[in-house]
Amino acid sequence: MLHLEAVTRQFGGLKALGNVNLDVAKGRIVGLIGPNGAGKTTLINCISGLDHPTSGVIQFEGTPIHNAEPHHITRLGIARTYQNIRLFGRMTALENLLIGQHTRGHGSLLGAVMFSRAFRAEEQGMRERARELLNRFGLLPVANTHAASLPYGDQRRLELARAIATQPKLLQLDEPTAGMNPVETHALGEAILTLRDEGLSILVVEHDMAFIHQVCDEIYVLNFGQIIAHGTPTEIKSDPAVIEAYLGSSDDGAA
Repeated sequence: MLHLEAVTRQFGGLKALGNVNLDVAKGRIVGLIGPNGAGKTTLINCISGLDHPTSGVIQFEGTPIHNAEPHHITRLGIARTYQNIRLFGRMTALENLLIGQHTRGHGSLLGAVMFSRAFRAEEQGMRERARELLNRFGLLPVANTHAASLPYGDQRRLELARAIATQPKLLQLDEPTAGMNPVETHALGEAILTLRDEGLSILVVEHDMAFIHQVCDEIYVLNFGQIIAHGTPTEIKSDPAVIEAYLGSSDDGAA
């Protein structure tokens, strides 16, 4: 489904990514781990279209996307969450999910102005879908609460629900459990496993190794912009190169 070949990203003299090869198959959860500054978020940004590789190829279902813009990539079926939450704080939880669905809308500007029957029907369908997602993530009681007023854990779940509202085929999660307690983290892991069982492919960047082992089918390890290991959670846990990278890493470099 997602294929990266020799992806390199340079910022002047700094090589944030160097010849990265990575694949995410349909219906799999793939973890991307590594020390701070390894280049994980840079890689996610290149896949999302927020940044572009200096060289290399990124393909999604056979279509090259390494030079595509974010809105085009979203329409193809790739969604993401962010390390730092990016909700519309002055909008309600329900409105945030409506925004997420409009990338799949078919209504015209004229239909919106005329408030046509087709436009009303589509908007009603979006509201029903939004409420279903809110209910799924335990957020229906706060549907009409401004996102900025929600507790941190609820904001994390709302951002995930908004990403799913775009009807993705591939979901990228950047530090999804940051700030969550162990109970919230485990519950999120169960929700992500359910999404995989429903056919969604997931690429997850995370520092919480218990969470990674809970949800991932396979793991790539990134260090200083290069893949140093790839395997199952059990294989990665005992890989000497991975152990050395974590024990000997610093916090310097590109995030």
